[in-house]
Amino acid sequence: MISSATRSLTIGVHSDTGERMATALTEAQESILAFMVRHQETHGRPPSLREMCEEFGFASHTAALKHVQALARKGFVTQTGDGRTWAANQTKDVQGFLFTVPIYGTIPAGLPADNPSTTGETIRFDPEMFGLRTAKGLIALRVRGDSMTGAQIADGDVAILRDEPARPGNIVAALIDGETTLKRLVRDRKRTMLRAENPRYRDLIPTESLIIQGVLVGVIGCGKR
Repeated sequence: MISSATRSLTIGVHSDTGERMATALTEAQESILAFMVRHQETHGRPPSLREMCEEFGFASHTAALKHVQALARKGFVTQTGDGRTWAANQTKDVQGFLFTVPIYGTIPAGLPADNPSTTGETIRFDPEMFGLRTAKGLIALRVRGDSMTGAQIADGDVAILRDEPARPGNIVAALIDGETTLKRLVRDRKRTMLRAENPRYRDLIPTESLIIQGVLVGVIGCGKR
């Protein structure tokens, strides 16, 4: 049964700064700040507005500047001495910032079940855990069952998924014949099916429909192993 209680699970908080940043930043600001931190660490300098536009597909420097100025008002970036770039403040502390992702209930790693609904619960985690650059399109589902243990996904874990095209071999949240499950997408000859990572479970072959709801990008180990 899906709980309707609103609560938050935090993973990877390195400091009080990280906790404050997770609640203060919008999804777009989280993504831009993450890019700025990575760029500073990799190149030894802040990114230019042009580089931000290339990274996020902004149509103009003005769009990038508005996001950066919002981060500056919140105290997370500062304009550099040349007046043309902006740098993330206190990089070591900024590394502790988190993405906040909604948990949309539970998903069976076993036999399919009804599509889960929103619980009001969220999870916060360090995007560096999974090499993520943006929180756009991310959702989380709490795993129920043992059909994916061979892929190190246990009962009680939280699966982080992104709304993006799936390829054979991906682990996906899928709506198969009207019911949702977490399985590996497999293409066998001309048939597309879902396969468990536990030999006790049979392959699931759609008879009417198969809709991919999200592709797994990471797992947060909350369950028992």
